[in-house]
Amino acid sequence: MRRTAAVAPAGPDGDPGAGLRTEFPFRLPRGYVDEHGTVHRDGVMRLATARDELVPLRDDRVRENSAYLSVVLISRVVTRIGTVDDIHPGIIEDLFASDLAFLQDFYRRVNAEGHTRAAVTCPSCREEFAVDLAGGRLGES
Repeated sequence: MRRTAAVAPAGPDGDPGAGLRTEFPFRLPRGYVDEHGTVHRDGVMRLATARDELVPLRDDRVRENSAYLSVVLISRVVTRIGTVDDIHPGIIEDLFASDLAFLQDFYRRVNAEGHTRAAVTCPSCREEFAVDLAGGRLGES
């Protein structure tokens, strides 16, 4: 059972606009290539629940190979990649390694830190600024 509705309860000051964000868009660096050769890059990841982190521990594939944990976990929280909305471990297995690494980092940022921004420094001018790892077009905020 997948939850796709975004929850927006009132914030601490009673402002309903300060609600909890539960879904985060992303853009894969390379993209998932389906059986027809179509490349899918834009997707959505939802916040993980305690169940999302516990259920994979009972999976036989994870018991045999602990590295498989991230594949099962990511498949539970990614709700869409391009037009593909039936995300399962087989889809995640077929991602390029750089895309899986991106999703693992994105998962950590969304669930542990609560945002998708990363602090970066320009190598030329040394100016510090934030980049949104969720993607989007240049110039968007």
